[in-house]
Amino acid sequence: MEIYSIILVVAGLVLFETITSIDNAIINAEVLSTMSQKARKWFLTWGLLIAVFGLRGLLPFLIVWAVNPGLGPVGAVTATFSNDPHVIEAIESSTPILLAGGGIFMVFIFFHWLFLEPKNFGLRGERFIFSQGVWFYAVVSIILALVVWFGLQQDPLMAFGAVVGSTVFFITHGFKENAAKAEEELLKKKSGMSDWSKIFYLEAIDGSFSIDGVLGAFAFTLSVPLILIGNGIGAFVVRELTIRNIDRIKKYAYLKNGAMYSVFFLGIIMILHSFHFEIPEWLSPVITAGVVGFFFLKSKREMKPAKA
Repeated sequence: MEIYSIILVVAGLVLFETITSIDNAIINAEVLSTMSQKARKWFLTWGLLIAVFGLRGLLPFLIVWAVNPGLGPVGAVTATFSNDPHVIEAIESSTPILLAGGGIFMVFIFFHWLFLEPKNFGLRGERFIFSQGVWFYAVVSIILALVVWFGLQQDPLMAFGAVVGSTVFFITHGFKENAAKAEEELLKKKSGMSDWSKIFYLEAIDGSFSIDGVLGAFAFTLSVPLILIGNGIGAFVVRELTIRNIDRIKKYAYLKNGAMYSVFFLGIIMILHSFHFEIPEWLSPVITAGVVGFFFLKSKREMKPAKA
């Protein structure tokens, strides 16, 4: 991979990790406001190490191992840095399984947001779709059925990967639903929960957001080292947002929209890639930058009348 391609991919990964973790940063900031200064400092120092090296650092290797169980846990780590053509061929042969599962996961996230989650309506038609939320389950079921049907004609394991992607979505979604209810209790200063309980809660939430970011990263590149660099920098940016600029970020009403439409396009790219469509490596970062830039500018335009 040429140097300009590496820079473009890493920049896209950083932007994607940052924009999709804004909700994570907001939750962190709100819960940290109920904790002691010592606990905040611990979380923002050691929590960063856990997030970057523990969660986002470990997950890519676990995913490579999951789709290549013959490698073993140690082999999955060494294989990602190996130049052995047989190892590279083994990993590449398993990528349709990973991409189908990751693509389904990302597409489900988008449609759940579009149909069921409260939002600032940024595009025409979003309000109508939100009012038809009952159709979410029908839409994602049809998408899964189509991907599985065509996947079976290429590789049964690829179809199984798509099913696993939908399973991971519903598991993590259920966790996030329960976590949202727990957050309401945590934000009460007299909730009776200790600072350590809140730290464990934040680390668990960070873990669920890590799954989103790491799976989406494979739409940019299959190179685990580049994913580690891009997601690591993005995790650091999220921590900085948590400390410094969270109130300012909240004023940009449509950043979440940009994140979700990016998730949708990356999910489609992953699914197409799993079916062996040739996708240029520059497409994912360019689409992410373009979509996020559009909604960023839209947010800026809507902020101006408020200042007048």
